[in-house]
Amino acid sequence: MDKQQQLLAKCSRQRYNEWIFRDVPSDITIEVSGGAFQLHKFPLVSRSGRIRKLVAEHRDADISRVELLNLPGGAETFELAAKFCYGINFEITSANVAQLCCISDYLEMTEEFSKDNLGSRVEEYLESIVCRNLEMCVEVLQQCESLLPLADELKIVGRCIDSIASKACAEQIASSFSRLEYSSSGRLHMNRHAKCDGDWWIEDLSVLRIDLYQRVMTAMKCRGVHPESIGASLVSYAQKELTKKSSLWNPSSQTKIDLLSTEHEKLVVETIVNLLPVEKLAVPINFLFGLLRSAVMLDCSVGCRLDLERRIGSQLDIATLDDLLIPSFRHAGDTLFDVDTVHRILVNFSQHDDSEDDMEDASVFECDSPHSPSQTALFKVAKLVDNYLAEIAPDANLKLSKFMVIAETLPTHARTIHDGLYRAIDIYLKAHQGLSDSDRKRLCKLIDFQKLSQDAGAHAAQNERLPLQAIVQVLYFEQIRLRNALCCSYTDDDHKPMHQSWRISSGALSAAMSPRDNYASLRRENRELKLELARLRMRLNDLEKEHVCMKRDFHKSHSRKFMSSFSKKIGKLSFFGHSSSRGSSSPSKHSHRTDSRVIERTCASTE
Repeated sequence: MDKQQQLLAKCSRQRYNEWIFRDVPSDITIEVSGGAFQLHKFPLVSRSGRIRKLVAEHRDADISRVELLNLPGGAETFELAAKFCYGINFEITSANVAQLCCISDYLEMTEEFSKDNLGSRVEEYLESIVCRNLEMCVEVLQQCESLLPLADELKIVGRCIDSIASKACAEQIASSFSRLEYSSSGRLHMNRHAKCDGDWWIEDLSVLRIDLYQRVMTAMKCRGVHPESIGASLVSYAQKELTKKSSLWNPSSQTKIDLLSTEHEKLVVETIVNLLPVEKLAVPINFLFGLLRSAVMLDCSVGCRLDLERRIGSQLDIATLDDLLIPSFRHAGDTLFDVDTVHRILVNFSQHDDSEDDMEDASVFECDSPHSPSQTALFKVAKLVDNYLAEIAPDANLKLSKFMVIAETLPTHARTIHDGLYRAIDIYLKAHQGLSDSDRKRLCKLIDFQKLSQDAGAHAAQNERLPLQAIVQVLYFEQIRLRNALCCSYTDDDHKPMHQSWRISSGALSAAMSPRDNYASLRRENRELKLELARLRMRLNDLEKEHVCMKRDFHKSHSRKFMSSFSKKIGKLSFFGHSSSRGSSSPSKHSHRTDSRVIERTCASTE
């Protein structure tokens, strides 16, 4: 570092020798960062209040050498300040305005000592040029990284951050207006397919240091920038900062890991997690999993990891199997994958699902949809968990307790079919043949053999790895299934009413539902039965009227003409004819018996 300062000071001396006038001997030497500038007192004293005070304090000693300690910007910036004192023109740019602002404050180059001094010139440039341009504000913030905390005290950082946030928000609003268009009906709406150009600043912000980047993102959140834009910026910044050291991701690499770099990446991960928007889907879920892998690998704080697990759990239904396969970084002799982290994510998903159900109003039971969104999410996560269990089952170090706790995390109604769970357990039994009989029984109790498909049931009936009790259950349920199939084939000619078969299927479906959906299904079924009862009562009234008419006609005439009309009327008296909401069906010899059973069951249901 000392050699670099000496080289910089030497270059500065060579530069200032080109513009300093040599016909008047220098009477003061200014030492800055190891370098020396041989200058003249009068131009310096006329502009700098600090140098004027130093010279005035040593007037009797005729001071000829002044050392400026901790000068912001170093020798290069002091050279620009000295040029200004000598009246030599130079250009103020976004690359040097922050240094000039700090050194003008350090040297006290204010209006108190000279009109149009350096401080006022720099302030004017900041206000009229830099703060009106987002890219310039970002560049000035980069320069401020080496000038803290003085740049913060002078409010250079705060002004640039506020300007960036307001510009980004204004750009986003303008972009939203540009996507407004009129539909064919004349209504104004937002075209979601149009390209959004309001987030061009995302790449520009990725060059900032993490502490300044955090302040910019916080200001943007306060200004109301869209969560999706905040998320896109976080993804871009993380990809830039966390992929520099590839050796960190390769534990077998022989490259020595820089501890300072590791601490920097740890800080980046924790900061990005704190900046994540609270809205769902603001960032892709695979990005959340990537952050979680980094947090585990870098040994980030417990709060950081728990926050990521909670966020992932709230949207686990859109995750993939590759996302869940988190390597076990910290324990080389343990399992290949981090099962404990996945278990906590599943617990978060279950708790989130339950909390949503509690918060919903009771009126949701009146909905007509057969499945609620939470039930659909349960089905997706159950399938994902079964695939995950099948993937980790071959691991020889995977303990039975960890395997079972993953399988038991979801509620029983999450799986309508147990083929995936059976496959995972079969793989585990094959890879862990040393399990005791009691352990195999415990494991197989997780399977509801009644929910196996025909193919899976046939495989389980011949699976020697299963306990004998499990095989007996499989054979029993297969026998019941075969008997039901035979019964159904024999009763096809009976043409059972449509609402009866609907009730049976609805009941079978509700067995795999959550309690909330089961209740909603029963409410719908009850309403349907009430409607059916009302239709039956109307048909009974019609039958009574027809009966009165028939008796009247019977007394009037006994001819064959009457018999033909009587037969036509009898044909109209079908209980499930055109008046039924379930469609028409041909009458059968059991129709009267079936109708009476329907009436009895309907009355019992309404009671």
